[in-house]
Amino acid sequence: MTDPLDRIAAALERMAPAPLAAPDFDAADAFVWHVAPERLSPVGKVNRVGLELLVGIDRSRDTLLANTLQFARGLPANNALLWGARGMGKSSLVKAIHAEVLRQGLPLKIVELQREDLPTVGRLMEILAASDHRFLLFCDDLSFSHDDEHYKSLKAVLDGGIAGRPENVLLYATSNRRHLMPRDMIENERGSAINPSEAVEEKVSLSDRFGLWLGFHACDQDSYLAMIRGYCDAHGVEIDDATLRAEAIEWQATRGSRSGRVAWQYFTDLAGRRGVALRA
Repeated sequence: MTDPLDRIAAALERMAPAPLAAPDFDAADAFVWHVAPERLSPVGKVNRVGLELLVGIDRSRDTLLANTLQFARGLPANNALLWGARGMGKSSLVKAIHAEVLRQGLPLKIVELQREDLPTVGRLMEILAASDHRFLLFCDDLSFSHDDEHYKSLKAVLDGGIAGRPENVLLYATSNRRHLMPRDMIENERGSAINPSEAVEEKVSLSDRFGLWLGFHACDQDSYLAMIRGYCDAHGVEIDDATLRAEAIEWQATRGSRSGRVAWQYFTDLAGRRGVALRA
């Protein structure tokens, strides 16, 4: 008869996942981190637009590109938080800059990490740290609610704990919020706590751990129209300026906002009506 302890030990071994094997990082320049089971999946074709098509964010573009080139060359560089108005190209800029670094002949891998998977980031960092490659860890649309403890996992990425952050890993995150949490939550903490400054300090200080803060603001009408004209020229969609202006302004009026995302949505509709297939 089999010993009960042996049966329990065997069951636990079956339940415990095998150590995650490092993927072939030479297979692709982009990867996505998945959980259950944990794995890095290569991305053969990244969904992105050209750097030259991102209009109205010149200062953020130049700053982030310089920081990324430093890192790709093995020089010191800062983690970056891209925050501000929705639809203004924060995530598009990160992906476009990665493509530009590759175009310049510098090796750099990008790894996308979902916010809800932050608790597993420690194991991901171990895998990346063991590689000779340099990695841009990208977390899009990052924010936290009042009862969200995931921000503690993010601190481990930014500070690295006792071992320090791996020298070959850099974090870029995007958010609509400068301090990664709702303003009303911050105000509530200040108003109800015994020591208001201490109540807010731990969570607000999270954004302070990013060396670069790059703000994105709503675009004006001229920039909005310039974005669309740039898309038309790049993809061979012919339309006169007067028609483009009238249609584009009507399009943004129906959506109640004006941004790079709205500009692309109008252009997609325009290309479809003109029978033009969009090139990758």
